[in-house]
Amino acid sequence: MGAGHNHGNADTRVSRMLMAAGILSIFFVVELTTALAINSIALLADAGHMLTDLVAMFMGLTAVLLARRGSTSPSRTYGWHRAEVFTAVANAALLLGVAGFIMFEAIGRLGDAPHVPGVPMIVVALAGLLANAVVVLLLRSQSEDSLAVKGAYMEVLADTVGSVGVLIAGIVTVTTGWPYADVVVAVLVALWVLPRAFALARAALRILSETSPSHIDVEQLRTALGAVEGVTEVHDLHVWTLVPGKDMVTAHLTSQRNSASVLDDARAVLTAHGLDHSTVQVEPPDSASDCECETDNR
Repeated sequence: MGAGHNHGNADTRVSRMLMAAGILSIFFVVELTTALAINSIALLADAGHMLTDLVAMFMGLTAVLLARRGSTSPSRTYGWHRAEVFTAVANAALLLGVAGFIMFEAIGRLGDAPHVPGVPMIVVALAGLLANAVVVLLLRSQSEDSLAVKGAYMEVLADTVGSVGVLIAGIVTVTTGWPYADVVVAVLVALWVLPRAFALARAALRILSETSPSHIDVEQLRTALGAVEGVTEVHDLHVWTLVPGKDMVTAHLTSQRNSASVLDDARAVLTAHGLDHSTVQVEPPDSASDCECETDNR
């Protein structure tokens, strides 16, 4: 039942990401063409973020399909699950690059801002808001269980803010004629994206470095395992995340009690902490003394 449920989730992710990619592709062409035609750096910034949305979507699709396909190679026992984590790192790097480019272009326009017509900006911005709103609705429910989808979802959210900025710039340009509205909005959009790119990179690197999940208190878990009847020592306790929603744990427990009973009780403790993917080894006291044990709390 669990495997079928996971397979169904993957199918849903793929179909929704394909629909989102189609919507974003159409609007990217419209926005880029308009930006070049009217020389708007704010629209160009938003088009750049739309491009990262598309790249994130296609990389995310690849990661989800690879993870679902798995691997039959004996050297890749976890299959392709980590593909979406590497995808998130690439997405973050792409976001940072686009933000840096827009900042550079905006600085170059200081003191010599070209005239940009406001009406086309308003029309394209409204269309962008509609497109982004549809994509956000498509991806929101899937973004909590997949880092690949979350990366694409975050970039679409950032791009939604960009469309709002372009709309404001267009309105200001039409009503006041101020030439720097386009430049200011471009800079603000770039600054809006930066912390979100860093957050995405931090989440992915935390997984790649096999740091313990932030929602798991490892010392509290060690204490709970040590409180299992018959357990005299807990060692080689490791907790890490394979991909979001799939936390892993291994532990060695020293006990004089029947190992099967200790194992059942220990797994109940781990399940209560949300750790369903576990490997627990129960050892008699004399074997623990011959083991070079670690106390890694990762």
